[in-house]
Amino acid sequence: MLTVEDLFTIEAINGIKIVAGEKGLKNEISIVNIMENPDAFDWLLPNELLLSTGYIFKDSEELQNRIIKELAEVGCAGLVIKTKRYFDKIPQNMIERANKYDLPLLELPYEYTLSRIISIINEKASGGYDLLNRKTLDVHNLFFRITLEGGGIEKISSMLASTINNPIILLDRDWNLLHYTEHPENKIPLEYCLDLIKNRQVFNKDFVESIPEKISRIKKSIKRIYQVENMEIKCRILPVAVSTEIYGYIVVWQTVRELTEFDYIILEQASTIMALERIKAKEIEEVKLKIRQDFFDDLLSGKITSNELLQSLCDLHGLNPNYMYYCIVVNAEPNKLDENEDVIIGKYKMESIVKKCVELVYDISYRANGEITCFHRNNRIIILVGQNSEKPPISISDSKLYAKKLHELFTKKITETTFLIGIGQQYKKINSLYKSFSEANEVIRLMQQINEKNEISHFEDYSVYYFIDSNIKVSALEEFFEKSLGKLFEHDKLHGTGYIATLENYFINNQNVSETAKAMFLHRNTLIYRIEKIKEILNTDLKHSEEMLRIQIALKIFRILYKGL
Repeated sequence: MLTVEDLFTIEAINGIKIVAGEKGLKNEISIVNIMENPDAFDWLLPNELLLSTGYIFKDSEELQNRIIKELAEVGCAGLVIKTKRYFDKIPQNMIERANKYDLPLLELPYEYTLSRIISIINEKASGGYDLLNRKTLDVHNLFFRITLEGGGIEKISSMLASTINNPIILLDRDWNLLHYTEHPENKIPLEYCLDLIKNRQVFNKDFVESIPEKISRIKKSIKRIYQVENMEIKCRILPVAVSTEIYGYIVVWQTVRELTEFDYIILEQASTIMALERIKAKEIEEVKLKIRQDFFDDLLSGKITSNELLQSLCDLHGLNPNYMYYCIVVNAEPNKLDENEDVIIGKYKMESIVKKCVELVYDISYRANGEITCFHRNNRIIILVGQNSEKPPISISDSKLYAKKLHELFTKKITETTFLIGIGQQYKKINSLYKSFSEANEVIRLMQQINEKNEISHFEDYSVYYFIDSNIKVSALEEFFEKSLGKLFEHDKLHGTGYIATLENYFINNQNVSETAKAMFLHRNTLIYRIEKIKEILNTDLKHSEEMLRIQIALKIFRILYKGL
């Protein structure tokens, strides 16, 4: 293996000299690289010899000192600075720091190009790789055997921790915990510092946001410091990726020993094997999800007619076929549509929102008075509430109360989004659940169509609207409305009087003048005058039961035909 000391014996770079850090002359050189970017700190590797013209740190003593410290901590072989371009001589503070950390600091004559030096030293260093390659191949074969035997990420994590002698944390692409392996010599236990709950985020927001999102900026492992109370934990993060897609992350909790060049090679191999495991797991999960989706689609469309088949499928997917069920559907819509936003990005944002809603539903599942099954389709969250048939049926008011809790939680946790919640009726048999699902969807459609201010409604609230809208032709509705309230409608349009709204409120408040006036913020005498005018225009006294029924139906039709008014 080539050492820093050996550089002085290479005739092709005659004139290179050491100015500080002589105690590190025995440092081994595995590879040579140019450092002309401050971001290079993220990519530094042990035994790496760095070359620089000094451009990035020529004006900053603080950066000069930091570079020496960082290179020494990582275990780099040394730093070579080409003088007479940005420095006449190497700064004294860098010399003092290099002596302090025993990091070889070398001076390169001006006439040499950095690219030429890299070529010469790498050629000399390449001969020492045979042993490293053999060790690497042995570990690669072990990883490969784990994959063939179906060991999964648990065995990968265990082997990796024992090989590089540090605790290992494996995370998915969203920084949720997949698995971790502690190390017996770790003096700062993972469980003391982190929330190690599977499928939950392990690291805090600041730490996660410090990691580049694009794979192009994190192709190699990068160093980050994790703050725990008064301690600073050095972490090495390596993406688990294929091409441009990230499948997860490997985090080395570097508390037992510094990583070597061999360790970094092993980490990259483990990353590749873990990527294959994640792809395999993703494909299996997608198949399971597709089967589950097909089941719920068939269940909620009434396609499963065999009781025996329904029994077995319910057992498989976590439903109880002996329970009474009702369905809640939540419609999520962004408050503002960005016309310039990419369709794919918009779809991804909405998917993130409904996934979050599903999590929130399970967080307060204890409030539902029944067992919860929740999933999403496009921008809708579907909640199935099952209840033991021996218990009393869930009342409309109880189902609305639960829906209200959901709505409050959604609007609190998720901004810039409007939620409409439709509730279907409860059915004794699970093979009738599709009716409740259809009813919940119909409620949302009618809420949107009629444009009322309701955010939560039960099917019973809209049963009359549903009957009228679904069973009678539009032309017949228009004719019925014209005969019943046409004169009043025309009067409102001509004089801007708002008598139809007054009549609606009058019936909503059970023809109570005082309550109607209070609801409409009118003086009682003003309301009485309006009612008398309405009676005059319609030529009715609003007392005959059949006539009042006809007028109330006409008001429902009005909301269906003229939702914007």
